[in-house]
Formats: sequence, structure tokens, C-alpha cells
Amino acid sequence: MTFIMINQDQIKQLPQSIGIYLFKRGDDYLYIGKSLNIRERVHNHKERAEIDAKEKAIVENSDSLEYIICSSELHALVLESQLIQKHRPPYNVIWKDDKSYLYIKIPMKDAFPHISLVRREDDKKSLYFGPYSSTRDVRFLLRSIRKVVPFCTQKQPIKSPCFYSKIGLCNPCPGSVGVIPAEAGIQTINVNTIKKMYKSNIRKVISILEGKAEALLGDLRLEIGKQSENENYEEALELRNKLLSLEQLIHLRSFERFEYSNAYDPEVALQKLGTLLQSVGAQPESLSRIECYDISNLMQKEATASMVVATDGILDKAEYKRFKLKEVGVSDFKMLTEALTRRMGNEWQKPNLIVIDGGTPQVITISGVLKKLDSEIPVIGIAKKPDRIVILAKGATKTYKFSLHNEGFKLIQQLRDESHRFAKKYHTFLRGKKYLNEEMKK
Repeated sequence: MTFIMINQDQIKQLPQSIGIYLFKRGDDYLYIGKSLNIRERVHNHKERAEIDAKEKAIVENSDSLEYIICSSELHALVLESQLIQKHRPPYNVIWKDDKSYLYIKIPMKDAFPHISLVRREDDKKSLYFGPYSSTRDVRFLLRSIRKVVPFCTQKQPIKSPCFYSKIGLCNPCPGSVGVIPAEAGIQTINVNTIKKMYKSNIRKVISILEGKAEALLGDLRLEIGKQSENENYEEALELRNKLLSLEQLIHLRSFERFEYSNAYDPEVALQKLGTLLQSVGAQPESLSRIECYDISNLMQKEATASMVVATDGILDKAEYKRFKLKEVGVSDFKMLTEALTRRMGNEWQKPNLIVIDGGTPQVITISGVLKKLDSEIPVIGIAKKPDRIVILAKGATKTYKFSLHNEGFKLIQQLRDESHRFAKKYHTFLRGKKYLNEEMKK
């Protein structure tokens, strides 16, 4: 879809969906980006153009905008790299900084192709995926893929099994060829068989990098069913873990998480948050401990709640808690009520501020729950599309939208995103566990 002109009225017509957006001037592509919410991201570009020279150049030099809706975050990550490779837009950072382009390299003609990251290289013999704009993103991507499909990252040949073969991340390991003596009591595998198994894994990696990860889900489910039917429960459990890892990869949010935190200063964030809350009459005495809650469920099954914590403005994973909710088939409000009631019944350190993923209804509900529990902890909500803060003050809720450059607002966004990730992770685990148990009973 293409929009002629880029103004606020046109931005309001953009979809609030996962996808790619492309700033253009005539037939030339000036900038290509990805987002979980195309409308909000383009709006951010418009806002930042007032204070950032690069953003101003992108917006003012563009006369049209295209967008492509994607099926998942992984699809968007893969498609972005393909489009940047094809069009080479001048305002994308990777074409302007001092570093060469970042690619994933797979030397397919090798007996055991090892996967590596390279910059600006083309030997005419290997497959290359990219370019990628973030080293962090691509390393996270490869680590996530390796949990599902093992592969080797060492240059060949290697003469003995590598360390990663011992933890299941390189299997079959090229270094195991011809070095395991039969008298050691370990069954040897034919070299051709090892090569065939390894190449099969590499083809699966390529499928994921090409954005075809969903096809592997069906294969894994079928294999889990076969192993369970044959009572190979350990193998089925291992495959179940790979299935969950692949589902998480398909729905990864890594490229969006903490996207505004390039130079995050926790002291500044807490100061800004305190000022922000004070401006609306809701500032607590301290902000040393902030808790954020979210609910994750699929059609109200295997419902979970997460509690993530920021201690002195820094996410404190040691303090995270998760709840497997007891009430099923109820509303999110009742599930939040259960989670907060159970939390307040524990002797954990009490928070100075509670953040809820939601708007007015959620804030009113949780404020009422805390009042019944004789707690005066202030509650704020963070509503979406666009992100804004909801606060209950003097018996009425008010909504406030703050600059995306406000560090205090960034902290609330980070807590919300982390609570969503943590709740989703536990929900996915419980759903996979239930699935495996059901398969075992068949």
C-alpha cells in the first residue's frame, strides 16, 4: 500500500500492525524500517523530526510512504533485511556508518557448512542472508535458531567434538567424524549419515532465515506424536522444548524491546518518572521498587500472570514472579485481581508503585482491589495504540501522553514490554507441557 504525502491525516490511516514501512521519493527508497505497530512508528519518525537532523531529512525528503503487513515479527525482521539489500536506502544506518554490512554466511559447498557472521564479503560460493542493521538482533536470532536446530559455528575441519556438542547446540558435530573409537562403548555413526543429518539441519536453518519457520512447527508436532506413541518420552520432551523455542522465535519481539534505551540512565529515568507523576498528583514517596503486571492466555486457557520488578530504575530479574492462575474461563480483570491478591498476601517487599498493562478499566479494578486490602500503593496503567499513561486521581481517571524521549515514560514502557514477555514465556511453557501430557495419554 502506498500513501502520497506524509501528513498526520495519512498517518492515522496506517495500520496498527506488524510490518515494514518504506519512505520514498519518487521511485527511490530513502529509508526502510520494521515495527510491531506501523502507524505508531511512522508517527514517531514525524515527532523526532523536530529534534533529530536525520529524522528531519527522512521525513522532509520523502513524498510517499509504502507499507507491507507481515505475519510475524520474524517475518518482518527477515523481510526488512531483504528489502534493504535490494534497494540500499541512503538513510538506513548500515549504509552510512563506518562498518561494512553484516551478513549471515553459510558455505553450502562444504561437507559440514559452519554458520558465521561476516561483513561485506562474497566468495560466490556461499549463501548470504542480510544485511542486518543490528549485531545484537542477528546474534539473538542465531542463538534462538540454534536452540531449535543445532549447527556448527567453527571453521572446518575440526578434529574432535566441540564444546557445543556436549550441550546439544552442535548435533551431529562435524568433529565427531572418525574420532569415536568403537571400543569406547559408544555407537558410531556412518560418515555419510552424519553429513546427511547435518545438511538436513542446515536446510532447516535456511528455511527459518527465509521466513518459513511456520512449516517446521508441523514437522515437530508430528515427530512429538510419533515419539510419544513409541513411549520415547525423553525424546518427546526434548522435541517439545524445541517446539516452544521455535514458537517463541516466530513471535520474537527482540528488535522492539528497549528500542528507546540507547543511553538509558536509571537515575534520570526515576527523576523524570517522579516529575511525571508529581505533575498529575500521584507521586509516591519513593520509586525504589516498581512492579508491573500482565496476563497471558489463549482463549482463557493455561492463564498466567507475570510480575516484573525495577529496583532503583533497573530491571531486576531476581525479583520476578510468575503465577499460574487458578480461576479459568474468567475475564482479565478477575485474573488480575487474583494475581494481585495472591501477591499482596506474600511477605515480599512491597512496591512503591504498581504498573498495569491496560487502561482505565484495569486501573480502576486494581485500585479497588488494593483498597480492599488496605493498601495505598498508587497504581498507573499503560494503555496502547498509542502508548499513554492512565492514572486514577480524586475518584476519576485521567489519560496523559508523554514524549517518547521522556526517560520516565521509557521506563514504564520497558516494564510493560518485559512483563508481557515474561507472562508469554510462562504461558507458552504451560501450554507446551499440557500438549505433551495429552500426547502421552493417547
